[in-house]
Order: sequence, then C-alpha cells, then structure tokens
Amino acid sequence: MPQLFVNRLTTLDFSYLHPQRGLLGESWLLDVAIGGDLDAQGMVLDFAEVKRSIKTLVDQDFDHRLLIPMDYAGLDEHPRRGMSHLNFHTRDGGFIQHSSPEQAVCRIPAEAVTPDSVAAAIVARLRPQMPANVASLRVRLGPEAIEGAFYHYSHGLKHHCGNCQRIAHGHRSRLIIERDGQRDTRLEADWCERWRDIYIGHREDMDKEQDGDTWFSYESAQGRFLLRLPSARCYLVDSDSTVENLARHIAETLAAEHPGHHFRVQAFEGVDKGAIAEC
Repeated sequence: MPQLFVNRLTTLDFSYLHPQRGLLGESWLLDVAIGGDLDAQGMVLDFAEVKRSIKTLVDQDFDHRLLIPMDYAGLDEHPRRGMSHLNFHTRDGGFIQHSSPEQAVCRIPAEAVTPDSVAAAIVARLRPQMPANVASLRVRLGPEAIEGAFYHYSHGLKHHCGNCQRIAHGHRSRLIIERDGQRDTRLEADWCERWRDIYIGHREDMDKEQDGDTWFSYESAQGRFLLRLPSARCYLVDSDSTVENLARHIAETLAAEHPGHHFRVQAFEGVDKGAIAEC
C-alpha cells in the first residue's frame, strides 16, 4: 500500500498536567504518515491538503492549550458555562488549580499525557476528515533532539492578541549563552536548572502567595483566567514573559552576577525560534 509522509509538519507548544512534575511546558514535533489507494491524481493525498487539514486541526485543537489527562485519579474537573474549572493533585502532595475558557484546554482520554496518548487523540479527530481512499493514518510526536541543557516552562501573555494569552501554555527550550564572545555551557546548564519545570509569571498578575502556593489571574480577550500552583515552581518577572523579555532578563541577571563581563543570550521559545539580548 503506498504511503506518503511529512516530517516536522508542525510543532505543538503546550502545557500539560504531569502526576509527578505538576504543570509542565512542552514542545513536540509532529510527523505524519498516510497510506491508501492512489486517487485520480496518482496521490494518496495532496501534500497541500495534508498541510492544510492536519496542521489546521492540530493548531486549533491542541496547540497552545493546557492538556488534561482525563483518566488520572487525582484530577477533578467541572466544566460549566463555557469554562473549565479543575483541581489537580500530584503524587507528591502538590496541588494545582486552573480555570479558563473551554478553548484554552484540551482533554486527553488517558491516564497520562504522553506522545502516544496525544497522537492517538489527534488521529481520532483527524480520521473522520480523511477521504475514502485513505486506509491508514499515523501521527508521531516527540521532542526536538537537543545537545546540552534545556528547560520546560509555562506562562501566559495576557496582552497577546492570539492564543499565547492562555495562562497555562508552554515550551521546551534551550539557551545559548556567550560570555565575552565564548559559549559558556556551564552557565546554560545553571540557568536551565533554575528554570526546570517552572512557571514564569508577570509579577502584576500575582494575586497572592499563601501556604506555599501562588495565585495568578487576569482578564484577556478570550476571557477570565486563574492559576494556582506551588510557589516553589514559580518565577516572577517584572514584565510580560515574552521570549524577548526573558532573553533580556537572563542577560541582565548574568551581567549583575558577573560584573565586568559581556553576555549574549539566545533564548529559544520552543523549536527554532526565539530572541537575542546582550548586556
């Protein structure tokens, strides 16, 4: 049976709820393979149609959302009036509370959010849209191969006019730090450890800090958002947590910690995109 494939068709940048690690930002590359009979054009499916239909669905239904493992025992979710309200208990006793418009979450029918469980959910939504000649559809998800240090972070950009305004979406990112013109992998590893599995919040969005937890909330174009999570997993900045501001924050912090040195920071936001700052 003939098959066509498209590797790195798109990238999913999202956050999800992990039983041990809590709120976790992630970036996965998506590969797709489609098998079936050839149509009148001599194709299983036109590449343009693959990109249009599959990328559009994935971008709309999965990307820049909070992915929820619906079969996890520590989850309690109550959708009502177009909003999702959930409580999530991690296995180490941590607690996460999240409230958002429905369009900011994606429910995964599994005990855990994994590349396989998300791929199965994507296939289940795509399959009814495929033409009759398509006999097989395979989606593969996985992280970018990174040599060296990287970190997972979640955030929300309330001023963003698109889906970045959702309070709990995220990325798996790397850093390139140069000190006085030479790459410094030790500083890269140190900074990635500081931000391991972190939520980066704008200080003005923090409502309160109490009993070891931090509350964030804001109103944006898509609606009202609320997030509560352990303070140990939060890092506050004095600006919107855009990648431009994060690159600048890292560069300025390094310059303050290491006087007399010049730093160039290339901060990635997921895969193959980001910002550069020097200080």
